[in-house]
Amino acid sequence: MISVVGLLLLVIANPIATTAQPAVLDITGQALEPGVQYHILPSGSSGGGATLVNPNASCPLYIGLENRAPATGLPVIIVPFVSDELIIRESSDFTLYFAASSACDDQRTDWQLDTESDPTMSGRMLIRTGQENASSYFFYFRILRDGNAYKLHYCPTDVCTDCIFRCGDIGVSVENGKRLLALYVPALSVVFQRA
Repeated sequence: MISVVGLLLLVIANPIATTAQPAVLDITGQALEPGVQYHILPSGSSGGGATLVNPNASCPLYIGLENRAPATGLPVIIVPFVSDELIIRESSDFTLYFAASSACDDQRTDWQLDTESDPTMSGRMLIRTGQENASSYFFYFRILRDGNAYKLHYCPTDVCTDCIFRCGDIGVSVENGKRLLALYVPALSVVFQRA
């Protein structure tokens, strides 16, 4: 039998065992894995899955939701910041991109914050497809538990432990009938379905 002192020494000697975050689970209860394609779907009846959206008939494309369920949208691939992770964990930084091509010439499909949208004017910041000259901090997101589902979140503190970020949840901003994902709006509760 391990004594209390022995158990305490084991915990101190192996801090990783006490700090590992739980796995993010798909709708079948399986842990999300890097490199596997998933659909990101609203957990309720608020439309279809994540997809590329063209809100103003020009490039770049933005990240939004299909207007109607059961449209699953486009599959995404999630890449954890810690490259040797075998699963996607809650509250851990990752990048993601659509496993699809863009209608815009040579446009990447990585998700990132749109640094050109001004949250001081509108109260929100849109999520768009990748831009070559953007800071890498704008490409990292997190998944947090939200009741029986999850929510997407921006706060890349694994990427930069010394930085101060204006963290926030990702939800939906409706503009001209398009459902765009945005930061600093009420959180959208989501689930993950293997493609």
